[in-house]
Parts: sequence; C-alpha cells; structure tokens
Amino acid sequence: MQDIHELTIICGIDKSGAKEDVEKIRICPGEIIGIVGPTGSGKSTLICDIEQLSQGDTPTRRKILINGEAPGRDIRTDPRKKRIAQLSQNMHFLADMTVEEFLRMHAKSRNRNFDTVERVIDIANTLTGESIQPGHQLTILSGGQSRALMAADIAVISDSPIVLIDEIENAGIKKQEALKLLAAEGKIVLVVTHDPVLALMTKRRIVMRNGGIRQVITTTPGEMNVCNELVRLDNYMMSLRDTIRQGGLVEQAVVV
Repeated sequence: MQDIHELTIICGIDKSGAKEDVEKIRICPGEIIGIVGPTGSGKSTLICDIEQLSQGDTPTRRKILINGEAPGRDIRTDPRKKRIAQLSQNMHFLADMTVEEFLRMHAKSRNRNFDTVERVIDIANTLTGESIQPGHQLTILSGGQSRALMAADIAVISDSPIVLIDEIENAGIKKQEALKLLAAEGKIVLVVTHDPVLALMTKRRIVMRNGGIRQVITTTPGEMNVCNELVRLDNYMMSLRDTIRQGGLVEQAVVV
C-alpha cells in the first residue's frame, strides 16, 4: 500500500460561502493536530472531509491531498484500501464474539502475527480503569473499554497511518496516554477536543468558526508549561476518580 508522508488540507469555504482564512495545512507522520472551536463551528465537518478524502465535492469545497496529490478513486471508495481510522466518542460493539476472537480475526486480515493480540489487550488495559480480558464478550464492554481496545488496536494492528479522534476526553479512558501511544507509532493524529490538556498537548491546533478554518496556532513554550501544570492536575483528578470507582474514600484528599 502507498506510504503516506504528508496529508494536506486545501481549504475551501465556511457556512456563509466566504473563503477560509488559511490556504492550506500540511501535516506529517508523528504529528498530533488539535481541532478546536465552539459547538457548531465545523470541527466534525472537517473530520468528515478528511475521512472522505474530499475533492471539492462537499459543502466546504475542501480538498484533501495525500503526498501532495489527489488520492485515486479506489483509495476513496474501496474500504480495503482506505488508510484512515476513526475513533469516535460513541463506540459500542455489536459483534457476538470474544475480544480475543475479534483481535485474532483483525490480525489475520492485516497479515499480523497473533502475538499482537496479547499486546493489544495489555496496552488497552493501560488506557482504561476497567480490566479487559481475552474471553470477554465484545457486547458487554463498556464505552471506555471499547474505545481503549480500539485505540490499542489502531496503534498495533491497523496499518491506517491517519487517525481521526472525536472528543476522546469524553471516552472514559486515559486520554493523554492514548494520544501519545498513537503518535509514537508514527501516525498522523487529528483530534477534535474541548479539553485544554489535549489542546495544549498538540503541536498545532486548527481553530474553527462558522464552519471555516480561521487560523492555525503553533503551541508556544509558555503554553507547554501551562500544559505541564494541567497534566499534573488532570492526573490528580484521575487518581481520585479511580479511588471513587474502587469504592474508596477521598476524605483525606489534598488539592494539589
């Protein structure tokens, strides 16, 4: 399959038909790009344009290029050749099979060794506070378990070099670790978020308003320092959350 060295967004128009304020955005493997803006600003529409590899044939008239060129029709329409994975905020399995059966089936379809199955489950369990076992039925997994499993699956088994994530902060998993995991695998990661920790973890963030791209902000050193403080507070909140989940008391908790 074609290696992806660069994803390019050629900008189009906003909801009123005015040109977007940015001409094009180039993204390379290993980059995490945030997509931010108020509700209804067009964040999910941008994700959809990328997922469809639009060629000026959507209401936004955006074009998505792969390695500087328009993707072929087969890449756009054939699910077997599509190189984009999406992790949504609402994800539940319908297949009546175990976690191990599902992962073995996916590994086989991707020509991966079955030893990757254990690795996927181990990684998924670092992202969720609820343990996932190989024999668990997919249909009984919680939303957080499902998204943790799919994040690990995308990182280890899937060969999709582009990952689109929609509001992972609502997924009930360890969001920072999930983003770092995917970026470490050399994937292009675009994440729609309202969360300041995730937004400041990204190298750049695309600011949306009225359905259009208004600007692209590069995270500054000062923002990185703020992010480090927010991560410390976020980890503290996560530890309290885990304590409560396990039925513990937090009477002695001290605000850090």
